[in-house]
Amino acid sequence: MESSELRKILNDVKENTAILLKGAKSTLKKSVLTFFSGGHLLLEDVPGTGKTTLAKALAKSLDMGFSRIQFTPDLMPADITGVSIYNQNTANFEFRNGPIFSNIILADEINRASPRTQSALLEAMGEGQVSTDSGQFILKKPFFVIATQNNVESKGTYTLPESQMDRFTMKLSLGYVSIEDEIKILEGNGFLEAFENLKPVVNAEKVVEAMKEIDKIEVSGELKQFIVEVVNATRRAEGIKVGASPRASLNLMKIAQVSAAMEGRKYIVPDDILENTVDVLAHRLILDSSAYVTGVSGETAVLNVLEKIKVPT
Repeated sequence: MESSELRKILNDVKENTAILLKGAKSTLKKSVLTFFSGGHLLLEDVPGTGKTTLAKALAKSLDMGFSRIQFTPDLMPADITGVSIYNQNTANFEFRNGPIFSNIILADEINRASPRTQSALLEAMGEGQVSTDSGQFILKKPFFVIATQNNVESKGTYTLPESQMDRFTMKLSLGYVSIEDEIKILEGNGFLEAFENLKPVVNAEKVVEAMKEIDKIEVSGELKQFIVEVVNATRRAEGIKVGASPRASLNLMKIAQVSAAMEGRKYIVPDDILENTVDVLAHRLILDSSAYVTGVSGETAVLNVLEKIKVPT
């Protein structure tokens, strides 16, 4: 696959998704980066800003299997992974796939489910497989979880565990749209009609091919060193109790490779890393008590780390 074709696929998906999602160009771009990096995405924002719209528009643009799981306090792990049912005719238990057996999973309001239920996603997101009493099952590829949660509600919600947060490649927010974009929303034909009219721009076969090409994007030894130094520095920085994991280093490199491909390059440059470092690392950090007292956030902590490390030229 030529660089020009790869660039066209990435930008076509981004522009097609933008038909339904007004504004939030940066978040939209980074959502596409996350998908093609082979990772998973967490969207956190106030209600009504388009989190679910983004997930559904992205799935429709990619023409792949799509499942939506509405996370609620009474949701059980088997409701996600599937369950074994006894067949009287064959006198055997038969496994029936749960909604996780799809390409794109919308985990809506993920923090409303109990930690036990949330844990059902850990193996799937980390290893691309599901273990049940009927054995292990390999999930379809590509496999992408896009989860949403509201950041202003506390009743009936559970904090996502650190192991779960580490499996999300990026954590993004959409924010409120501009006045101009909100007027365009009012002038539109309505979401349902627009969604029905939205056409896929790429199929699963092309997506897998594109991901293989992205793996070939060149990352110099100097830039690999820079990525590892930044991630390693979060483990020693003041105000950070637990820094980012080696998985974060890999995620950051993969995101940079997709960023380069979106620009039509066969190699990454420092900006591919710098533009995405905060969104890849901040949500993984566990801050200590001093950070909370001084008002330092995960985002600020990552920016402080970046200021102290020389960027390769």
